[in-house]
Amino acid sequence: MATKNKTEVTEFVLLGLSSRPEMQPVIFGVVLVMYLMAVMGNTLLVLVACSDPKLQTPMYFLLSQLSLIDISLTTITVPQMLVHTLSVDRSISYNCCMVQLFFFMAVGSMEGHLLAAMAYDRYVAICDPLRYSAIVSHSLCLRITLTSWVVVSLNSLLYSVLVTRLTFCGNQVTHFFCDITPLLKLSCTRPLVNEMLIFTEGVAVVVSPFFFILGSYVRIGFAIAHMQSIAALSKALSTCGSHILVVLLLYGSVIHMYLKPSSSYDLGQDRQVAIFYTVVTPMLNPVIYSLRNQEVKGALQRVFRKFCISGNFQPSSQANKECQHTS
Repeated sequence: MATKNKTEVTEFVLLGLSSRPEMQPVIFGVVLVMYLMAVMGNTLLVLVACSDPKLQTPMYFLLSQLSLIDISLTTITVPQMLVHTLSVDRSISYNCCMVQLFFFMAVGSMEGHLLAAMAYDRYVAICDPLRYSAIVSHSLCLRITLTSWVVVSLNSLLYSVLVTRLTFCGNQVTHFFCDITPLLKLSCTRPLVNEMLIFTEGVAVVVSPFFFILGSYVRIGFAIAHMQSIAALSKALSTCGSHILVVLLLYGSVIHMYLKPSSSYDLGQDRQVAIFYTVVTPMLNPVIYSLRNQEVKGALQRVFRKFCISGNFQPSSQANKECQHTS
């Protein structure tokens, strides 16, 4: 293929999840349903965490931030993919592609940092419960969140700038959004600087939260092993179980996608993994936290009961009783 200067590439063509025309309506319908469920589920979790007085704690502040991240992550990629699925024109301008790459990498990295902050919260709550309120506060969580945003934004900016310096030999991206892996595959020469950055600075920024989480749970494991109270043990396992499951869902796909040499990339398989962490995981996170967390379930019941009793409409007494019975 003839080498082209990167300035000649004014747009990219996103090939999507499948090139088979008969599959496009199926893909559109399935992804649309999952996207709506992800947005509505996470929005409900944010509203509950912010409105219920019993959830005004650092842990649920971080959980609401995680839900906002999930909404952002799926919205950055999915609406455009849905439009392209039923459209003949699947092009995206060069500048829009770079903007999408920046926001996707920043938001995606931020999710790991929030999960690390939530692991620290659980560590203090279980290993040092008497000093929990003195150590973990809303101001501390806010500082952690803001600092993490600065770190991931600078990291994403660095990657995006390096991608703009590549010389591309084509503009057909084997993906449904502008991700760094398929863009590196379009480079006319092997992007050694970008790959070295992924395995050095990328590991420090993206994977270091995973090792922090792992270390926190090692300490938590020792603390749980010495618990005498069955009730305390059950509560600790319940609150940690949801978090561990979300961590495994996120980092399982991230490690598979990015921490490998470009020569071993399978773009067809990577697209399937990408749909998992951009749509499926954000859809499952609120379900995991609501079904496995008694406090969240109780808050949802209180919100539903309050809506039924004091909503904009005035239900009949019989409907009121049915609503309270359902909640």
